[in-house]
Amino acid sequence: MKAVGLYRYLPIDHAEALVDVEIAKPEATGRDLLVKVEAISVNPVDTKVRAPKDTVENAPRVLGWDAAGTVVAVGPDVSLFKLGDPVFYAGSITRPGANSEFHLVDERIVGHKPASLDFTHAAALPLTAITAWEALFDRLGVSPQGAHAGRTVLIFGGAGGVGSIGIQLARQLAKLKVIATASRPESAKWVRELGADHVVDHFGDLSAQLKEIGIDQVDYVLIFNDTDRNFPAAAQLVRPQGSICTIVENGAPLPVELLKAKSAAFHWEFMFTRSMFGTPDMIEQHKLLTEVARLVDAGTLRTTLGQDLGGINAENLRRAHRQLEEGRAIGKLVLTGF
Repeated sequence: MKAVGLYRYLPIDHAEALVDVEIAKPEATGRDLLVKVEAISVNPVDTKVRAPKDTVENAPRVLGWDAAGTVVAVGPDVSLFKLGDPVFYAGSITRPGANSEFHLVDERIVGHKPASLDFTHAAALPLTAITAWEALFDRLGVSPQGAHAGRTVLIFGGAGGVGSIGIQLARQLAKLKVIATASRPESAKWVRELGADHVVDHFGDLSAQLKEIGIDQVDYVLIFNDTDRNFPAAAQLVRPQGSICTIVENGAPLPVELLKAKSAAFHWEFMFTRSMFGTPDMIEQHKLLTEVARLVDAGTLRTTLGQDLGGINAENLRRAHRQLEEGRAIGKLVLTGF
């Protein structure tokens, strides 16, 4: 089957950073679904896994952790899906990725595709929806039923993939007052359209900008880009006994002592934790994606597709990786069909 993979970990401008390959078609066993991949989207995790290092792979390594497609085979222990079901999911970082014609994935981390979306628009959602949902509702403990309505959340990286769905979850479900960061006119427009109540520039004086809109401190902070740069501001702006959650690994030690006087909480969110460790509650991601699909079909949430880059091939994937590394992407970058 066709796939896009790598043998060496190279800068994205190198012609062999990602290459078109042929690999064997896998077979479904256990609780696995075999999915015919119709569309994929690209995330910062793809670029981080592909980042230059000395390792050389004997067989092509396939990346890609966001897909939408059709179930074409099921393992003997599958109970949640049947042949022909359209699905969407993010997969597991410990297994081969979805940048291939056919892909194996555990049914417990798969959702039925929103009926109102085509595969292209559906592929934009899984990884970022799981990440934002878990960060907001599981890590920070915000109520998705609106029990904390009126509280404030500051979202760093509002125009990115996770920020784009995070704004919607915070606004539409939690009923929070959303302040999102964006530094360009087009990204500021994007986050306002998604429901942000206020937009601030993360390159400016955030404290002064918040005071201009009548906010001194916020109840929650979500860091969806550059933890090292944004953590000091987050610690300054979170209220006493408030909470911060980040999804981006730090490059240097974080000054967590800044949180002590405020008794503020700090959380990590990594959406691959459940699949990586095979936690007993893996099926929560199936339930989560099922609810996201319902909310999309009800018109409560919208797709976060920012750009369709064409067919699934090495050239287009290199282009997607380059855009993410340059920080120019708004919303999600999606590729459709081999």
